[in-house]
Amino acid sequence: MKFGEFMASLQKGGLKHVYLLAGEEHYYIDKALERILAKLFSSPQEQSSGLQKLTGNINLDDLAGLIETAPFFVRSNVLLLQDTSLFKEKKGDEAKDAAKSGKDKALERLLDLLADMPEYSYVIFVQNGKADKRRKIYKAIEKAGAVLEAEAIRAWNIDDWLQGKLQSLNKDMDSEARAYFSGVISTMQTISLEFLDREFDKLALFTEERRISRALLEKIFAGLPEVSVFALLDAISERKAKKAMQLLRRQLSDGTYFTVILALLTRHVRQLWQAQVLQKQGVRGKALAKPLELNPFIAEKLGRAAMQFPEPVLKRSMLELIDADYFLKTGQAGEEVLEHVVIDLCRGAA
Repeated sequence: MKFGEFMASLQKGGLKHVYLLAGEEHYYIDKALERILAKLFSSPQEQSSGLQKLTGNINLDDLAGLIETAPFFVRSNVLLLQDTSLFKEKKGDEAKDAAKSGKDKALERLLDLLADMPEYSYVIFVQNGKADKRRKIYKAIEKAGAVLEAEAIRAWNIDDWLQGKLQSLNKDMDSEARAYFSGVISTMQTISLEFLDREFDKLALFTEERRISRALLEKIFAGLPEVSVFALLDAISERKAKKAMQLLRRQLSDGTYFTVILALLTRHVRQLWQAQVLQKQGVRGKALAKPLELNPFIAEKLGRAAMQFPEPVLKRSMLELIDADYFLKTGQAGEEVLEHVVIDLCRGAA
């Protein structure tokens, strides 16, 4: 299950006796674990007494024994197992070794137990990274309990998170605000859901209005370097040289580090070039979103912009940016190299 569906099932249905929380997005895993534990325990004191944490590999017979052990002085026997090898891909030699050592019998015993858990026991597996869906234990948990697939958040798949967050705040966004948010996210090289979560909580305190406007988002995100460079990248996409130069000089005079501008500018030129190549291969419109790892709206917009650039200009600018990175960091050039690239992008001919 994806995060939204998983959390909805926790909200509506009863607790399962076995869970697997696996994936690359720790924010989702932490939120899901927090919700499960809140349903299992009525207080932090009860949780500290009733929760047994185990990390790394564990003997399967020992695990089965822990599951079958009745709780003492607490209502439930809750086991939290983190990063075991049970959900990793098993190589051929490992499978043979398991059969020889009798591990397969121990695994079958555990699988039978997970399929018919004691009423007093709960098991939560937490796996950092993707779980191997071919493993018997994965299939057993999927059938008897619930599996969270905590897929890493990228610009192209953030809409589910955004919709869930807005619902939790009882807010919505107008179309202009959504477009602005998508644009801001598309400039981020890594997306921190913890950061976005905090910023939206702040946003809810800023206004009692149910609908979030672009102006309000701009206030909330004003301090982000990526946001301040966002207008510059837009001007370059539109090939408006005068506006782009004004914005570049303002960024530099406001103290934005040249390394931030350089990194975002390089990424933007690379995306324009990739979008151009993909469109020549027949990938167009919102279909550009996944290969570019962008929100569909932004990918479509970028695709339109990419076709306005002569391919030699994008190639030349990419090489100049690579050189600029070296020259700026070694003190062999100044901000004029950024200005030259921006002018060439906006006015350059093949």
